[in-house]
Amino acid sequence: MYNKVILVGNLTRDLEVRYTQSGTAIGNTGLATNRKWKDQSGEQKEEVMFIDITFFGRTAEIANQYLRKGSKVLVEGRLVLEQWTAQDGTKRSKHSVTVQEMKMLDSRGDNPGGGSYGGGNNYGAPAQQQQGGGYNNAAPAAPAYGQPSAPAAPQQQSNPAPSVPEIDIDEDEIPF
Repeated sequence: MYNKVILVGNLTRDLEVRYTQSGTAIGNTGLATNRKWKDQSGEQKEEVMFIDITFFGRTAEIANQYLRKGSKVLVEGRLVLEQWTAQDGTKRSKHSVTVQEMKMLDSRGDNPGGGSYGGGNNYGAPAQQQQGGGYNNAAPAAPAYGQPSAPAAPQQQSNPAPSVPEIDIDEDEIPF
């Protein structure tokens, strides 16, 4: 079976980090993501989702170091059902996401980290890959608005990178 969740949003609070007896870091926080759409009558609607997320190990330590409440982040992980018994004896449950990979999406001025990290991923990737703030690190970053783009030098590769399809999305549909 396949269990993968990819979310982009802003942290709702600073990370709360604790350590297991073996020294593994566990970081908990929340992520707010929203979507906007127009209903049949043309009225603008918005839906906001709040999702609890959990980081483990080095990813938790990096997230705690660089992310703060309001930080924009892309997380990739798996959906988990947490179940427990409350103090009053009632059974409780909630869904959350266990983060396996993350990418910090704030610009460099907003966030000194500005990279991506996941178990063995490319944390501290070259600035060219971080600048665009996109998910696919294989695509070169686009030049900043208002700056002319210099002609690219020809590259010689035996295996050219696969082309990345463009996504046609309306600015009103972006959830942040």
